Amino acid sequence: MAKFVIQPHGRLQEWIAHEKGYFRDEGLDYEFARGPSSDTQKKVDGSGKVTDLMAGAFESYKTAGGNKGVKSDISCACHWAVNQASAEKIGTMWGKSYVATPGGIMVPPESPITKPEDLAGQEIAVGYHSGSHFTTVQSLEPFLKPDQIKLRFGGSIWARADIGVGRDLPAVSVWGLSFQVLEFMGFRKVVDTSFMIAFMFPDGVNPVDVEKYMNGLKRAQMDLDFQPEKYRHYYLNEIPDRYKAKVDVRGFSPGERIVFLPYTEEVYKKTQAWIHERGIFEGQAPVLDYAASVVAA
Repeated sequence: MAKFVIQPHGRLQEWIAHEKGYFRDEGLDYEFARGPSSDTQKKVDGSGKVTDLMAGAFESYKTAGGNKGVKSDISCACHWAVNQASAEKIGTMWGKSYVATPGGIMVPPESPITKPEDLAGQEIAVGYHSGSHFTTVQSLEPFLKPDQIKLRFGGSIWARADIGVGRDLPAVSVWGLSFQVLEFMGFRKVVDTSFMIAFMFPDGVNPVDVEKYMNGLKRAQMDLDFQPEKYRHYYLNEIPDRYKAKVDVRGFSPGERIVFLPYTEEVYKKTQAWIHERGIFEGQAPVLDYAASVVAA
């Protein structure tokens, strides 16, 4: 029987559960597989300008049939992308838990941008159809008119970190571990963009195995809450080599937190309404069937 493939997400809980044997205690025969975005870098054109990359988390699921880019029996992405993918029957959303990740629209320390209104008309690097795309729109709507929000689709989380470090655009939207890396390097948060992340698995994966995985994470979350200082070194497993010498992970926060509460049908429908009211995806909204698209509590 093939191993259960876990795609880590830049957080600590999987590494804790692995170290402590929590997945094995659940009877899970597993292996880790890095996602395609973990080693990506920014792309620029011949003039040195950032190239728009019109593919992101949603497209990773769509092209790989509910796997996230590479084979992944369980993976994560922002709840908007997972919600849409499950609504289109691309994969199945796990509805018994979700993740809360810190994030922000950040600028270099020398930037004249100091408040949300200063971002009007300023290009912000986000990932297309990925968490930074959706959350940047959501977080700026209280401050700016839609035509004042200027997005550039700069690629994955580490590509956007590169854009920030290279001062290629006025601002970048980052979250989780890349947010902490830029913060350590002196970047300032102008707007908070913390958001929900959801879990997804493709057809053919037994939900019983997903439950085993979640049970391991639940135990790991308690360990992380209790003694985070013991586990921060695992961030080095997730940070690209080009940034490891630039940061001291001992000063990082615990980062992403797994919340063992249901992603309800009400939230599912509200998310779909929000997405399609803004025309983020082309075409008609899918016909919703929460029971068929989500493993619910």
